[in-house]
Parts: sequence; structure tokens; C-alpha cells
Amino acid sequence: MRSIRLRLHAIVALALAGCATLPAGPSDPAENDPIEPFNRQVFAFNQALDHHVIKPVAKAYRDALPEPVRNSLRAFFDNLREPVVFANDLLQGRGEAAGISGRRFLINSTVGVLGFVDRATEFGLPKQSGDFGQTLYVWGVGDGPYLMLPFFGPSNVRDTLGLGVDAYAAPVSRIGQWDGQQTTTFAIGATDGVDLRSRNIESLDAIEAGSLDFYAYLRSVWRQNRQAKLDEAKGVKATDDELVDPGAGATTPAPTPTPSPPRPSP
Repeated sequence: MRSIRLRLHAIVALALAGCATLPAGPSDPAENDPIEPFNRQVFAFNQALDHHVIKPVAKAYRDALPEPVRNSLRAFFDNLREPVVFANDLLQGRGEAAGISGRRFLINSTVGVLGFVDRATEFGLPKQSGDFGQTLYVWGVGDGPYLMLPFFGPSNVRDTLGLGVDAYAAPVSRIGQWDGQQTTTFAIGATDGVDLRSRNIESLDAIEAGSLDFYAYLRSVWRQNRQAKLDEAKGVKATDDELVDPGAGATTPAPTPTPSPPRPSP
């Protein structure tokens, strides 16, 4: 077990060292998918997994649990992420956002009954963004090529490294012994992902039905949503630009989604 921990430390260290050399990528995002054939294969795998496993489980989950129970679980999962959000907000120099995240975690972990009730939002403290991919962006690290990750979906090199660091740093991954940590992390991450998927069943079905190229559309949606989060990390006010389907053309616009495609949390 000690050797496994040492390897994890080495992976994180190498990831951080390598971030400084990532290229920003071409100015036109459409050109920054150099391994598109491979990404499409991973996307097809994810779609098959979703259609045959994740979506049916998400439907069963939604049917089995009343909405108040599902909302309590959502609040609990969100609260587990607050320490990582807080740390990244500090690293990004966003003192106000860090203060809000810290207070949210304190309030929801106490009067919010271990996070199952989102009292902080009721008190005027909205959820903040904050992940290590954002932090690397603020530090000047470029995107690197677009990547479609198995299970996790759209990403790029920088954000994939950030995802790994956030997972490694998450407090839930420190609960119990090594085997117990992995079981706990997997159980929480899987349930979190199923809950997110259950909240996006109809919207994603509508997007897939209305898109001429579902892969290209989700890539475009993810990039636009992600850029809004990156801009937020730098204090740039988000715009209300409509999300567009790059394959639909002017006469057959695809529906604009409210949520982004779900990603299991670490």
C-alpha cells in the first residue's frame, strides 16, 4: 500500500511539472481536436454504456427515490466538494468566492445536517465554481488537445490533470484505510453520477434527437460551458450567448440545453 501511495504522489508531481509546458492550442477551437477519430470511439463507448447501463439505472433511481430525498443527496454531494472548491478559489486569488465556499461548508455541515440540507443558499450564499483545471488556467496553463475520457466525458489535457488532482485532494478520499477509501470514493462518485444523470434524462435525449452530429454538438456545448467557468475564475463576467450546434446549420438549430452533460465527481 505504501508503494501505491508513493506512485500516486509521483503521478501528481509529474502532472504538476508537466502542466507548465502544455500548449494553449489553436485559436480556433474546432481545430483543437487532433485525435478526433479516437475521441469518437471513446464517445461511442460512453454512449453505449449510457444507453445500456447508466440511463436505465438513473431512471430506476429517479423512480425509486422521492424528489426530496434526491434533493437531499444532491446537497450532500455538493457539500462534499466545498473544501476542494474553497482551496481552488484561494489558489486562484478569488478571496470572496473562497469565503463564500468556506461559509457554505461550515453552515451546511452543521445546521444543514451534515450537508443534506442546503441552508447556505437559503442564507444568500450561492454555490461557487472552483476546480484545479480552473486554477491551472489562471496560472497561465493552456488547454492542450481536446480529450473524450471514458466515463467522465469531454475534457482536455489541462482539465484532465486538474480532475486527477481534485480527486486526489478530496477529503472523502482520506476516509478510512486504503481499501475503504477506494470503496467509499467509488460509491459516492457513482451515486453522484447517477443522480446527475437522472436530472438530465429528457434534456440529453432532446439534444441527441435534435443534433445532426451529437459528438460535435456536445464538444461545442462543453467548450462554451467550460469557457464560462474559466472566465469566472479570472473574474470575467459571463455572457448570455446562445449555444449553437456546429453541424446543424442556420435553418435547423438544435435545442439549447440548460444543464451541461453530467460528470461523476471524484
